[in-house]
Amino acid sequence: MHDALEVADIFRDFGPNYRAAQAGHLSLEQLKVMSAIERCRTAALGGHIEGCTDCGHQRIAYNSCRNRHCPKCQGAAARAWLAEREADLLPVGYFHVVFSLPAEIAAIAWTNKAAVYDLLFRAAAETMLTIAADRKHLGARIGITAVLHTWGSAMTHHPHIHMIVPGGGLSPDGQSWISARARFLLPVRVLSRLFRRLFLAGLVELHAAGQLKFFGEAQSLAERRAFLRHLAPLRRKNWVVYAKPPFAGPQAVLAYLARYTHRVAISNRRLVAMDEAGVTFRYKNYRQDGAARYQTMTLPPAEFIRRFLLHVLPKGFHRIRHYGLLASASRKANIARIRDLLAVPQPAPPETTVVETAPEPWRCCPHCGGQMVIIEILARTIFARAPPSVSQPAGRWAS
Repeated sequence: MHDALEVADIFRDFGPNYRAAQAGHLSLEQLKVMSAIERCRTAALGGHIEGCTDCGHQRIAYNSCRNRHCPKCQGAAARAWLAEREADLLPVGYFHVVFSLPAEIAAIAWTNKAAVYDLLFRAAAETMLTIAADRKHLGARIGITAVLHTWGSAMTHHPHIHMIVPGGGLSPDGQSWISARARFLLPVRVLSRLFRRLFLAGLVELHAAGQLKFFGEAQSLAERRAFLRHLAPLRRKNWVVYAKPPFAGPQAVLAYLARYTHRVAISNRRLVAMDEAGVTFRYKNYRQDGAARYQTMTLPPAEFIRRFLLHVLPKGFHRIRHYGLLASASRKANIARIRDLLAVPQPAPPETTVVETAPEPWRCCPHCGGQMVIIEILARTIFARAPPSVSQPAGRWAS
């Protein structure tokens, strides 16, 4: 048994009542996420028994759910992803750029996740590529790794894009590397205005094409004139775009990516306590400075679950994307070309044969340090499925 509080504990204790109270209002993806997190690393998913080859010590290891919203499963996924990205790092400064949506748009995004989040990616990427290519600014083709986050520290709905951008790019003819200034990539005011224009234009197009849905109090926005009136103040509002100073070397970039690429709405380590009255967790109050920024909040269990499920992404939606020089189709060729221009050796090809000299740390016996080996496989629990209703075609259920 684990001692530390986990999101899974909250779902197991309060999830059944929440599902009953919200019957018909939860999407299939949200229900799947709840079920996966509740069953992660339990006997329900099966596992195996390991035994030490020296002292005979045994332990049980249950399988992970591997759901991308599960706080326990993202560490391994992040490590595998980072191993693939390490070869792409260049010996240049990297900038961190963030594009955020105003609250008036976030409300529309909540009921149109796939369409609006995809537009957020496209508008932010086009903004960066366009301004970087302008000779008044950088005059180069740049590369971008973009990650979508949809939450604030208190798990409120706050869609924004984090970008990691090398400090420079290829010249239009591809014959030279153009470096950005030491602590300046692109002007954020120019980025903000173009981003605002591109995003609002794209949002109007989605509305005209009938790809936006509105419910409840927002249902009036389905009418075109009401929708345009809703957007009108946003055309004069300053949209938040900011750029942080470059990272201190490639390893710092990897450390940052490890924290951001596979993050979920809240990690288990931020949870403090849970009881019938509520769930207490740590969060950052960005309106405060210094030690006062780090505070705790207590939410009723149902509200905690509701906020967590706000951030479940549509099935198949990619929240890590690459653009420009780092786009998948041409990434390897572009990186090789940049390394040649910077006179940097190409990375050595991976070894074709690996000789294990010692077991991995997680395969070591906690008692004697010997090697743990799998001695028995534990089958996952088989859940009974109800037969189809009489209104459904017999299909494969026919006898």
